[in-house]
Amino acid sequence: MSGQLSQNKAENRREDFRKYLEKSGVVDAMTKLLVGLYEEPEKPEDALDYVRKQFQGGPIEEVDVIALRNERDELSIKLKEAEDRIKELEQKVETLSTQQPQQTAS
Repeated sequence: MSGQLSQNKAENRREDFRKYLEKSGVVDAMTKLLVGLYEEPEKPEDALDYVRKQFQGGPIEEVDVIALRNERDELSIKLKEAEDRIKELEQKVETLSTQQPQQTAS
C-alpha cells in the first residue's frame, strides 16, 4: 500500500511540474525550438550547442525586459522634469503678460 501512495505522490509531483512548465511558457518555447531544429535543412553537428544558442538569443521581450524598464524609468524622470519646466515657463509668461499692460499704462 505504501508503494502505491509513494507512486501516486510522485505522479502528482510530475503533473504539478508539467502544469507549471506549461503555465510559464517553457513547454511552448521548447516545442518551438525543437520544431525549428527539426525543420533545419542541414542539421547542426552539435544539437545541444544549437539549443544553447537559440535560448541565448531569445526574443527581445524576454531578454531586454530589465533594460527596457530602466529606460522607461529614466524617461519618466525626464518627462517629469520637462513638465515641471513647462509649468515654470508658463508662470513666467503669465507674470510677464500681466506686467506689460501696467508698464504701458505708466
